[in-house]
Amino acid sequence: MVKKVLFITIILILFYLVNFEKKNSGDEILIASSIPKSSGLKAWGDAVLIASNSYFSYVNDNNLLKDKKIVFKTLDDKYEPDLTYENIQKLSKDNILALYGVVGTPTNKEILPLLEKNNLLYFSPFSGAEFLRNNTIPNIVNFRASYKEELENLLNYIIDEKNLKKIAIFYQNDEYGEEGLISTLKILKDKNIELSATGTYKRNSLSISHAFNEIKNSKPEAIVMIGAYKAISLFIEKAKKDKVLKDTIFCNISFGDANSIVKELESTNTNTKNLIFSQIVPNYNDKSLQIVQEYQSIMQKYAKDKPLGFISFEAFLASKVLVNQISKLEKIGELNQKNLLNTLKNPPKNLLYEIEMGFKNNQLLNKTYLFEYKNNNFEEIKR
Repeated sequence: MVKKVLFITIILILFYLVNFEKKNSGDEILIASSIPKSSGLKAWGDAVLIASNSYFSYVNDNNLLKDKKIVFKTLDDKYEPDLTYENIQKLSKDNILALYGVVGTPTNKEILPLLEKNNLLYFSPFSGAEFLRNNTIPNIVNFRASYKEELENLLNYIIDEKNLKKIAIFYQNDEYGEEGLISTLKILKDKNIELSATGTYKRNSLSISHAFNEIKNSKPEAIVMIGAYKAISLFIEKAKKDKVLKDTIFCNISFGDANSIVKELESTNTNTKNLIFSQIVPNYNDKSLQIVQEYQSIMQKYAKDKPLGFISFEAFLASKVLVNQISKLEKIGELNQKNLLNTLKNPPKNLLYEIEMGFKNNQLLNKTYLFEYKNNNFEEIKR
């Protein structure tokens, strides 16, 4: 009996050791995120998830990480900060190398205490908020340019080149909208211009009527829009039917999701004239760019039936930077969070070919672009 118990015990120990070794053999590199897979921001989350997974699949299929595989673990937060916090709490218990690509400003703000408490490496938040760019949180490396830079470029064009002075703002009533409002007010103050009107709506809602009427009464020439695509699209659709606002210029920043705005408007046969879109990446359809050719080739293979777009392109680029820097450390056997944090701040200058990177203001991209939508295409406004 004793021998039998001993034999079973040995078998169990061996089974445990084999599985422990397999679990901790380092054959997987775990990247984690909390993104909206449902709710009104689903298209945003889908774009990030599909483009990132496409690039990670390309990396795994081509063995770019020396027999290791990227695993991208994501949980749905519905663009609700409380859920984001819960998700990151859960994910931080896993052996993750890096947190990557949480979508939204209020969601990112909610998890700051967790980042500091657990000392999580965090790359490429999908937010242009200033609080992600200060030096009090050293374990964050941003990829995209800031909302402030987008708004500066956008308002310089509207005011200095289009000579428009009556400007209103439509914004989401949370940290994201307030970021846009504060930056807009500062830029206008430097130009001795006051906002003609403000209008807000609640996150994850389409309650825009009050904001619409407040802004309409001021008869603006241009409206800065700091919101999510469904609320923005509904506002524009309503404005295009209104004799006061039908010729207003609508100015959107990148988080508004230009592709989804246009899709929503076209679905209701609303014209897309007088729409300006700020972006932090060049045109995803400009095939004269080598990086666009690579993006479209990989997306064609791994997400053939999924739409291309600015957000998808951004996620693809960020994924490429992340994997490249992981690969560098893998080759010299020094892959850990501390080393990855440092190397993410200094990627190769030509990694994204035509797109320049330089670590400044705690971000890698420092250029913004303006587009109009004409003839079923996004056309860059050359200046």
